[in-house]
Amino acid sequence: MAMTVREAFDKGTESFNAHDIDGFTSVLADDAVFRAPGGICSQGKAACAQFFAGWFEAFPDAHVQVHGLHIAGDVVVEEGIFTGTHQGALHSPAGDIAPTGRAVAVDYIHVLRFRDGQHISFNLIYDRLLMLEQLGLIPAPAPTR
Repeated sequence: MAMTVREAFDKGTESFNAHDIDGFTSVLADDAVFRAPGGICSQGKAACAQFFAGWFEAFPDAHVQVHGLHIAGDVVVEEGIFTGTHQGALHSPAGDIAPTGRAVAVDYIHVLRFRDGQHISFNLIYDRLLMLEQLGLIPAPAPTR
């Protein structure tokens, strides 16, 4: 019997936080697609797993905390915060970013679609500029008074 949308979502989130890529992959459809900031997009279970595993490489302590979850049929909108310390290469559309040793805390919104208890699409939205500022790669804006 297929998992419910909520069960599949919970398993995906728990697997991500445990850095269990096999557990995460177990709730992906073979034809899953994903989009992320910077024009990142791809299709297929292996490509999705590789994208999410890349966060574990770059941030060995990667963690998401979900603070809002909205489920409507087979669609989930997740609001959360990603935290981690940049200890490994971060793969980006502009090339790899060498470790900075800096911590990040970045809000995100994730729109997920499910079919038969499996993830079929991910649309991840987060503030790339803020993350680059937190990594010390671009100057942060001057504080306002």
